Amino acid sequence: MSKTVPILLYHSIAEEASAQFRKWAVRPRDFAAQMGYLHENGYTPMTVTRLARTIANRRVPLPERPVVISFDDGFADFYSQAFPVLEFYGFTATLYVVSGYVGGSSQWLHSQGEVERPMLTWEQITELDTAGVEVGAHTQTHPQLDTLAPGIAREQIQGSKLVLEQQLGKRVVSFAYPHGYYSPIVRNIVRQAGFISACGVKHAMSSVNDDRFALARIIVAHGTSISGFRALLAGEGLRVAPVRERTRTRAWRFLRRSMVILRTRSSMGG
Repeated sequence: MSKTVPILLYHSIAEEASAQFRKWAVRPRDFAAQMGYLHENGYTPMTVTRLARTIANRRVPLPERPVVISFDDGFADFYSQAFPVLEFYGFTATLYVVSGYVGGSSQWLHSQGEVERPMLTWEQITELDTAGVEVGAHTQTHPQLDTLAPGIAREQIQGSKLVLEQQLGKRVVSFAYPHGYYSPIVRNIVRQAGFISACGVKHAMSSVNDDRFALARIIVAHGTSISGFRALLAGEGLRVAPVRERTRTRAWRFLRRSMVILRTRSSMGG
């Protein structure tokens, strides 16, 4: 069984964005057209958890034309711009929430000039959960987990899960790595915390053979046309998971960790 599944990755659905953040802001009219395309072409949206359960147990069937629609961060425009479209078509989605900024703004996006982008409130998240949107965890403050000490990474992962479960009154079983960054240690912490799946990025097609704790997703960026969207769904030019970690990915992780260590030493005057 080698069925491929596109896991679409969105962030913000908005007209306005800073130059640095624009890639991650899909215009509402483009998002509506993309969802219309899925509907017209017989795609069946499913949650990340449903896909993860199929990977774990092949007796759990997939629809004929499966697709997963995922959103990272928990921006307020999911509620105002994305959800009405999803609801119109009867589509489900998986929404990964940065728990520490709920009801506030995107403070971690200082370098991208977006610290004032509004986040969902707990009331909205609860309403979305009740309406059938899967809510997953995305840490407390959106750090690069693979550069943190294991204890701090564990606090970020477990803490986000705990507060979401307290607010929703149910188990939260799916996680997404901020920036798509993880390591074998981070992956194990996620598993030990009680999640049954975790999403990376990789810009690749997922499949029923994918790693449940490193699911591949496809970035839907600002300006993606319908022809480009169709190509993404078909996996044109994309790798198919499971995807081995590239040497350049490990090198980039080493560089980022080194930068963190240097900044820490500099702040301590050492």
